[in-house]
Amino acid sequence: MNKDAKIYVAGHRGMVGSAIVRELQRQGYNNIVTRTHAELDLTRQEAVEQFFAHERPEYVFLAAAKVGGIVANQSAPADFMYQNMALEMNVIHSAWLNGCKKLEFLGSSCIYPRLAPQPMPESCLLTSALEGTNEAYALAKISGLKYCEYLNRQYGTDYISVMPTNLYGPNDNYHPEHSHVLPAMIRRFHEAKVAGVKEVVCWGDGSPLREFLYVDDLANLCVFLMNNYSGSETVNAGTGKEITIKALAELVARTVGYQGAIRWDTSRPNGTPRKLLDVSKATRLGWTYTTELEQGIALAYEDFLHSPLRAER
Repeated sequence: MNKDAKIYVAGHRGMVGSAIVRELQRQGYNNIVTRTHAELDLTRQEAVEQFFAHERPEYVFLAAAKVGGIVANQSAPADFMYQNMALEMNVIHSAWLNGCKKLEFLGSSCIYPRLAPQPMPESCLLTSALEGTNEAYALAKISGLKYCEYLNRQYGTDYISVMPTNLYGPNDNYHPEHSHVLPAMIRRFHEAKVAGVKEVVCWGDGSPLREFLYVDDLANLCVFLMNNYSGSETVNAGTGKEITIKALAELVARTVGYQGAIRWDTSRPNGTPRKLLDVSKATRLGWTYTTELEQGIALAYEDFLHSPLRAER
């Protein structure tokens, strides 16, 4: 990408989109186009088509999505499927119609089968059943990356996709019910510390293994791939390291300064037993992460303390 190329970042107010904007600016890209949801509803096909016809961006980072944790995914699967599929198809199709040079689609590691080989290579996509707790979201993301693949095959486009592991960092969602596990823990342990609560209850038994990537590292990879990768197969984005939910809870509690007990509610679901990405493809391309988990959680907690979102109830 030339430094003055017109670049559209869809979802620039979200955790991933805002990190991509920061990374682009850090690298000297100065022609970044953004729209808030109020200015452009990406689920409205006509509005998206008009936007692309008017702006005609050369490059697109598609980071917009309806996201949430286990509770949100289980309670509103129809919403997760419809909203994500609608916005993906509208943006990707309009980019193609208006001659976009390159598009990068942001997915999620939940696209891989529940019992995929560990670590999960890109090639295991669609080889067996998905995890039921977020199946609707996963199906929507699979549809987006497959549409990119089919456009490449049928029309010779250069549309790529990247599949991040669990993300965290600045501008995360700390909603008490709709957030992912790490930001949810940051909020829960912080509030327990402030209130002097002697015990915090966490879901499941703490045994599932999870991988976490600091969002600014992902943004760095996204720009790297836009400049250095072409191909229909997705690229995994992760650290190649994993931690049990139990150890994660203890690390978050320690970072926050909570000194009470942690109790595990085994009547609640664990989710997928293990979700480690095979990151050898990104490594071969010449990229690796830089932010270790302990450092990243400290940065995320500092962000939480200054985030207006932590006041949500």
